Amino acid sequence: MKLLATIALTITLLSGSAMAQAQDDRTAVNQAVLDYVEALYEADSSRIERSVHPELFKLGFEKDKDGTYKPYRMTYQQLYDLAAKWNKSGKVPKNSIKEIVVYDVVDQTASAKLTAMWGIDYLHLAKFDGKWKITDILWQTRPVKGSN
Repeated sequence: MKLLATIALTITLLSGSAMAQAQDDRTAVNQAVLDYVEALYEADSSRIERSVHPELFKLGFEKDKDGTYKPYRMTYQQLYDLAAKWNKSGKVPKNSIKEIVVYDVVDQTASAKLTAMWGIDYLHLAKFDGKWKITDILWQTRPVKGSN
């Protein structure tokens, strides 16, 4: 009987520890995405350095003058440089939209969605040396209301 009670207690403690770690990871993933968006809103490249992996693959689609979506590729360095100047003038309020949905977090990878003033970003993250970093971003400008 004592053995069963000890096993049950051990399982309870281990599952509680795993749940706490899962919540910590979910919080860290959310923070990485928040650092990314606020790096641009606040013209702070250090937040890109903190949240984005140097081997970033970012592909986006924005509309040209004719209203046709055109692909746009960005490297880590381009994103880092952009963050330093994109909102330097403060024309975009720092409290602009930044809705983050963390879809899935497992022990090494995660996925999330960010709705920002520039559009929609789908992000993949991975854990490197215990820190969550954005590795891939697929984005597009905000869709026209009523379109799919």
